Amino acid sequence: MRYAMSLAGLDPSGGAGLLADIKTFEAWHIRGLGVCTALTVQTDTAFLGVEWISAGNIIAQALPLVQQYPVDYCKIGIVSHPETIAEVIAAIRAVRPGIAFVLDPVLRASAGYAFHNAIHSKWISILPSIKLLTPNYDEAVAMSGLPDGEAGSRSMAALCAVLLKGGHRPHRPGLDTLFQQHAETDLPPTGNQAFPKHGSGCVLSASITAALASGLPLEDACRAGKDYTYRYLMSSPALVGWHEKK
Repeated sequence: MRYAMSLAGLDPSGGAGLLADIKTFEAWHIRGLGVCTALTVQTDTAFLGVEWISAGNIIAQALPLVQQYPVDYCKIGIVSHPETIAEVIAAIRAVRPGIAFVLDPVLRASAGYAFHNAIHSKWISILPSIKLLTPNYDEAVAMSGLPDGEAGSRSMAALCAVLLKGGHRPHRPGLDTLFQQHAETDLPPTGNQAFPKHGSGCVLSASITAALASGLPLEDACRAGKDYTYRYLMSSPALVGWHEKK
């Protein structure tokens, strides 16, 4: 049995956050373990509010899981602040030193709600603790402090691998690029069109996490995660799709 853990917000609609991550893990035949980082009030079309879970409560949920189960990969979604992420990672690594983290830096809900506006130096400080960062173009700008998402991703790749998502790229829509210290790899769109989905970024990062937990190397995991996400996008014209077994 292989395991992956998600630290993410509870979306009652099931399209994003913790519930979407667990659905994705199980579609990959990975047993999903979930830690709640925020209680949200939302549907697939509207975001109405959030109540943040403290670092202490996140840690209290996570430690029994990593003590009992051989969790090698953990995906992180919305968390109140980068300093909270740093505190949580340190506590988990003290129990399970080899665990690797995939960070999906959700700074704004798809319905437009801004979660926080932490300055870029706070984000930069946690990147050495991350295996993979999965920002969209605007998030790469905000996190790096640079005015261009590609340049920002390239700069942050000195600290951790960065998969710049193509959904919001102004000049290369649909094209994802994996930035590593000494390499850049383009991942072209899987298909020519897709139905938009609430939580598609959550599904992508969770799918990559599951692929890593399955034993795939990073570039292959990013390709497999992108393919899985496209199938999810095409599973239904509705804003919340269906997760099908791999």
